[in-house]
Amino acid sequence: MNTEQKTTTTLSTTADERLCFLQQIPIFQEIENLNFLPQLAAHLEEETFPANHTIFNKGEEGNLLYILLDGRVQVHIENFPLVQLEKGAYFGEMALFDSNVRSASVTTLSECKCLILTRQQIHQAIKENPAIAINMIRVLVSRVRKLNRLFGASEDLFYFILKEKIS
Repeated sequence: MNTEQKTTTTLSTTADERLCFLQQIPIFQEIENLNFLPQLAAHLEEETFPANHTIFNKGEEGNLLYILLDGRVQVHIENFPLVQLEKGAYFGEMALFDSNVRSASVTTLSECKCLILTRQQIHQAIKENPAIAINMIRVLVSRVRKLNRLFGASEDLFYFILKEKIS
């Protein structure tokens, strides 16, 4: 079952509060259209997830991007944790661009409140404000570099253990 299809929306922040929050998010920096963020803030959906809740699973279809208003999530593949994200971070963007299934699962570590953008909203936002795409690429590159370091360290550890066992 696709977990993204069984969501309910609860608005507990005002459009002004969402606007102030969005102005602090790196992907929305350097936007030239001053009307864009207020319009986006007014139309975003918001959802609260309980602790230990899987927001989406690896292999599911993905149509939503989530921005953490509050709380912490863990991105993981099966039982292997990749990264923990906190307030201000976003996740779920990869499936919005390549129309592929989710590459990892995301589970809440605490109660989380998220702003939600649809594929259509993010594509329109990028058409109107190309700086968003550049900012998202910066974040993706940073995440890939962190994963490369993580897997590089894991590979080094594997070879060290293998060498010790052979010796």
